[in-house]
Amino acid sequence: GACRRAGMTAPAEEPSGPADYALSCVAACVTGEPAPRPPADLSCAPPAGCFVTLKKRGDLRGCIGTIEPCEASLGAEIARNARSSALRDPRFAPVARDELAALTCSVDVLGPSEPCALSDLDPAVYGVIVEAGARRGVLLPALAGVETVRDQVDIARQKAGIPPGGSYELRRFRVIRYRQGDRLEAEGKQAHG
Repeated sequence: GACRRAGMTAPAEEPSGPADYALSCVAACVTGEPAPRPPADLSCAPPAGCFVTLKKRGDLRGCIGTIEPCEASLGAEIARNARSSALRDPRFAPVARDELAALTCSVDVLGPSEPCALSDLDPAVYGVIVEAGARRGVLLPALAGVETVRDQVDIARQKAGIPPGGSYELRRFRVIRYRQGDRLEAEGKQAHG
């Protein structure tokens, strides 16, 4: 693309939303560079679970995330999951340097999850967590090809390795999905500095 690059200035000073920052972290880890510092709004954002989804020409290339935050800020959580999506998604080989130009990225920032029944789900609105003991499968909302609650729950159940007919518990969560070019949405209680 025609994105402008500031000469040798620190990339963290360029305005960057969650997905743009995640993609810069992917590029850094694939090329062996240190991850860029998160922009101020992401490093000041409260901790939250998030998923980083990488696509190559529209096809899934990696998607790894956290339901509960593991890092002290959203920026650090995005950096962690961007690296994992690029290098550690077991469904794919690690992203190679020559793939970087073809990648697009989105970041889903998760709200808190809550127990629910099947009738409380809507795959266009809610993500789902299907749990049985230590097994847990997660599926984000608003995914192409996932039209029904049954589809959504079955995919998450299969990801968890829970057999058909096995008993499980459901949780639902909302997300804010950021695409490249989207800026972080400020919450009412978030400070601006």
